[in-house]
Amino acid sequence: MKILVTGGLGFIGSHTVVELQNQGFDVIIVDDLSNTSLEVLDGISNITGKIPAFEKLDLREKNKVQDFFNRHHDISGVIHFAASKAVGESVGNPLLYYENNLNSLIYILQELQKKEEASFIFSSSCTVYGQAEKMPITEDALVQAAMSPYGNTKQIGEEIIIDTAKVTNINAILLRYFNPIGSHPSAEIGELPLGVPQNLVPFITQTGMGLRKELSVYGNDYPTSDGTAVRDYIHVVDLAKAHVIALQRLLDKKNIEKVETFNLGTGTGSSVLEVIHAFEKVSGQKLPYKLVDRRAGDVIEAYANTDKANTILGWKAESTLEEGMDSAWKWEQKVRKAK
Repeated sequence: MKILVTGGLGFIGSHTVVELQNQGFDVIIVDDLSNTSLEVLDGISNITGKIPAFEKLDLREKNKVQDFFNRHHDISGVIHFAASKAVGESVGNPLLYYENNLNSLIYILQELQKKEEASFIFSSSCTVYGQAEKMPITEDALVQAAMSPYGNTKQIGEEIIIDTAKVTNINAILLRYFNPIGSHPSAEIGELPLGVPQNLVPFITQTGMGLRKELSVYGNDYPTSDGTAVRDYIHVVDLAKAHVIALQRLLDKKNIEKVETFNLGTGTGSSVLEVIHAFEKVSGQKLPYKLVDRRAGDVIEAYANTDKANTILGWKAESTLEEGMDSAWKWEQKVRKAK
């Protein structure tokens, strides 16, 4: 079966392409290369022994999306990653986020609704919960008012999918994941943001390599064990495997509802300082960091209740925080040596 992976050269997308190809799927990637590079194709090929099909495409261009689907009638499913994803950046540039994250979604769904049936996996986020009232967060938790435009695009995106599925032959699974970290154990692919990293772990590893002077820890006065914000850090390979399982569920018509929702995380919350200490342990070096004021749009804590994914999907995160940090560090070292 041919599967379209949008944003398939990005961090999570590339790892998911690997897992799809490992399971025998025929993959075509669409990416605008705004936050990645074509070199990722080589990494995927080195791992799987197969180069996936690729087209450079900006999904905000409706005519080009229509043309793409006209040329690819045989797509059986779509895993949709393509989106801008930095909380802080979205606060400063909300229109970029609304245009990119929502228009691209709408244009893809408009093409899928023309099919007799379509399977759609949506890359959602725990940000839809805002600051949840209770930990760990279940799928039944209230979707709070978003604390950032990024989070709002995920909320609105879910609503668009639910409304569309009601009146079309689209079946969908919304995967609300927490904080992906790490890299493929081969160190052939990993997280390599262009410019200044927006996520914690690549900023840590770049600081460890001396590319950044020091890490800024945003807020040390949160009501947590050590005063720093708490998140659920899930290894990207575990996360990628969940996407393949969810897709197979739709293709096998095992879904109970037209749109199903699953949390993807480890079920354990780790503070920023705990992540730093995990890095220091696996790298054997001290990390320079400073405590600064809280950042707009950040929640205090967020970690998942994963019972639903564990029981219904039969999926469970397997890697530890230290394993995630170790793989991220090995990837960073390899990338810098290559440069």
